[in-house]
Amino acid sequence: MAPHLLLVMRILFFLTGLSDTQSVSTVSHVSVKQGGSITIPCLYDLRYSNNVKYWCRGYYWLGCSTVVRTDHPKTSGNTSISDDINQRVFTVTMRRLSSSDSDYYWCIVERKNEADDGVSLQISVTPGTPELYVDQQELTGVVGGSVTMLCYYSKLGGSGRWCRMGGSCVAVGHSVDLDGTFVKLVQEQRETTNGYVLMVTMSGLMMENTGWYRCEKGKLQMPVHVTVNQPSTTQSTITITPSVTNRDNVVTNENTDAKHQSLLEVLFIPLSLLVVLIAVTLVTWKMLRKHKDKKAKDQPPNTSVQSADSEQNITYSTVSHTRRTAQQGLNPESHGDFYGTDPFPDDAVTYSTVVTKNKTQPNAAKPDVVYSTVAAHQR
Repeated sequence: MAPHLLLVMRILFFLTGLSDTQSVSTVSHVSVKQGGSITIPCLYDLRYSNNVKYWCRGYYWLGCSTVVRTDHPKTSGNTSISDDINQRVFTVTMRRLSSSDSDYYWCIVERKNEADDGVSLQISVTPGTPELYVDQQELTGVVGGSVTMLCYYSKLGGSGRWCRMGGSCVAVGHSVDLDGTFVKLVQEQRETTNGYVLMVTMSGLMMENTGWYRCEKGKLQMPVHVTVNQPSTTQSTITITPSVTNRDNVVTNENTDAKHQSLLEVLFIPLSLLVVLIAVTLVTWKMLRKHKDKKAKDQPPNTSVQSADSEQNITYSTVSHTRRTAQQGLNPESHGDFYGTDPFPDDAVTYSTVVTKNKTQPNAAKPDVVYSTVAAHQR
């Protein structure tokens, strides 16, 4: 560049109050639907981490009006500002946009004792469908997972691109490695309208992929923030994929990839408790069974036997007749006819047996058996 042109540019930067070595970057032109919201990222160098940043409205920086600042005020009307010094980016969010919000704005870093550093952009608010838009400006994934972004635009007029803000870009029809992550771009036409959809898939995510990206089509750009987290048992990898069914035949679906692992961990606790409960029940039953057997063993057996003979009292008796003869010392002549005839003939002998049965108590003593003999003697 000619020396005189460089001198003119330095004079212009001096008059506007901006530095000729810009270290702030953002998108160039965004289109937003009326009533919607937009978040604008403003990236800056590491040396500006502790500087005050502000958002200014107006075509020229020299005549622009400050809307919000990172020191004060951080919120004004429907506009707010925040600063992330770790990512070295301050963001401005505008909500409930109306057509009166269409204008040029500035991302500016305040510097002491020298000109401020900043960059401008254009925001267009339209009552109809924007020429370039996305369903959401925030994507979340996990390390090793993937995310998919859908960018919609109404006119073809050139190919779409996916870029890392402050980095390199990937064009439609290419699948390349972008900052260590595999990126694939596919462009499809919507059936019900003349529009198109750009499907961007990032696979093999790493923590370093956290940051701001943009979809761009021609002069329009749309910023998108990607957050990559460490995988956990309660977090799932979410992928948004198009399905040509409604709303210009493009919808987004959420797919859960780590649901089974979470389900197994949820079932582990009740199953463990069930095993413990069964073990306690078996031990208790075995102890009760052992106690019952021991009690039965210690009980003395019932040996009382009731004799059938105790229920009866038997008495035996025998009656017989014995005839005395003359040779036993009696003289028949001295007694006359008294002894001449036998008063007890043989056929007069009677034999009898008497049996008496008496019921006794089970523990009563066994009655004595009495044997008796009755004999008749002749005089």
